[in-house]
Amino acid sequence: MYHIEEAANMLKLLGDKTRLTIMAILNETDCCVCELVELLQMSQPAISQHLRKLKDNGLVKETKRAQWVFYSLNKKHEFYPMMQSIFAYLLDPKEHIRQLKEKGMRIQCE
Repeated sequence: MYHIEEAANMLKLLGDKTRLTIMAILNETDCCVCELVELLQMSQPAISQHLRKLKDNGLVKETKRAQWVFYSLNKKHEFYPMMQSIFAYLLDPKEHIRQLKEKGMRIQCE
């Protein structure tokens, strides 16, 4: 069973609308910062700050591809089953990802 403090910290992280949205997107697909900037209509430094907090807490992983860094959800995290329960209540980000592809902006970093 989870420790209360660890669960509270994880829920605090996900209590931020932007971080929760990032997590829902990453649950569907890996993304680089530029894609998240376009999807969320936020600045690159703001997105990077949110990703750093999620990564520091082990919720997100990063993979380097050439000079680009792609982020993915850490599905081996002990709280992933709880996160899946939360994602079930959110709007599906697949439509936003599809629109990004149509604009020709999907994985523009490769």
